[in-house]
Formats: sequence, C-alpha cells, structure tokens
Amino acid sequence: MTKKIIIAIDGPAASGKSTTAKKIAEALGYTYIDTGAMYRAITLKLLLQDAYEKAVHNETYLRDFLNNTEVLLDRGKTFLDGNDVSSEIRENAVSTHVSKVSSLKPVRDKMSTYQRKMGEKRGVVMDGRDIGTVIFPDAELKIYMIASPHERAKRRFEELKLKSKTGFISLSLEELEKEIRERDFEDMNREISPLQKPHDAIELDTSFLSIDEQVSTILALANRVLSSSH
Repeated sequence: MTKKIIIAIDGPAASGKSTTAKKIAEALGYTYIDTGAMYRAITLKLLLQDAYEKAVHNETYLRDFLNNTEVLLDRGKTFLDGNDVSSEIRENAVSTHVSKVSSLKPVRDKMSTYQRKMGEKRGVVMDGRDIGTVIFPDAELKIYMIASPHERAKRRFEELKLKSKTGFISLSLEELEKEIRERDFEDMNREISPLQKPHDAIELDTSFLSIDEQVSTILALANRVLSSSH
C-alpha cells in the first residue's frame, strides 16, 4: 500500500494557501481540508443571527451556540447547518470578524477536534494558521507560506472584484492592506494557537510566484518526502 502523508500549510491571510493546497490535493489524490472555511462558517452564522458580540463575551452562550451548529466540508464546498455557504463565507464582513471568532477557546476546541479527526488517516492537505504547530505537529511535510502585505492586498482586491456582480468594490487597495496588517497582528498575538512558523517548516515566499509555481514547488517537496519514506 502506498504510504500517505499529511501536508500542513500555514501562513497569514491571502498568502495563497487555499488555492495552492486544493491543487496539491487534486494532484496527489488527497483530501483537501480548508480549516479557515470552518471558522468562517461559524463567523457567518454569528453575524447572520446578530450574535457576534454576545458570543465574544459569553462563553456559556457560545458553547450552546456551537452545540447547535454543524459545519461540514465536502468536495470543496462548505456547508453550514445543511446549507451551502461557500460564497457567503468569503464576504468581507466575515473576513473582518473571523480572526476574533477563531481566537475563542470554545470555537478552537470544537474545530480542532474535528480537524484532527478528518486527518487521522493521513492523505490530506490541510491549510490554516496552526496546522503544523497545534493540529498536526507530526505532519510529514510542513510549509509556511508568506507574501508581502501589499501583494496579499492586491490578490484580495482582485478576488473581491471578480466576485462582485458589477466589478465594483467599496474598499480601496489601501484599506484592504490595512485590514490584512491588522489581521496579521491579531492572528500572531492571540492567546490560543497564534499564527507562527513551525520550527521544522519550509518557508515559501509567494509574493512573486504564480499558483502553478507554488504548486510545483510543494509537489516536488511532497514527492521527495514520499520517496524517502518507502
């Protein structure tokens, strides 16, 4: 039987993790797990129910809320309580609030348990903020993707423009860059599972790499690990 590994891809917002991880999973025939989508789904529900402030300040309420919330990842789509919310979770309101929601211990505990369960049989590509440090510290290949805040803001700007029906977005490139810098600060300084480079991760600066170049670089590393483990 061919050995399967866990590929953990961590890094800040808009560094190219999700698109690259998805393509790597496809190339290897692995399962892709977008952990960020899970935190975004929780955030979306809190915002839709106008429960964000209450959840942030009331742990008992938040635990009850989580017990009555189901998040499912299936074939590249994100389902929240049975509804496909794959596009809604990418809205900017969710991006603005997800860092705080994902720092809350009850949310982290529930999602972490779920993520470990999904990856326990190996053969997964999982991306997020704490995959190589907390979720799977024993992952056979750890990648830490970075890119300059300006490049990441440009990517997010183009992404939002593509998703807009009119091609117009209300945020400027400068505002997006400011949001990204603030998100980085929050992610790196939160108490629980902060964003940090795993000590044994390979750093990949994607500022001037195309998606295909990112994918081929990581696939070459994965194949090296797989061939050495036979």
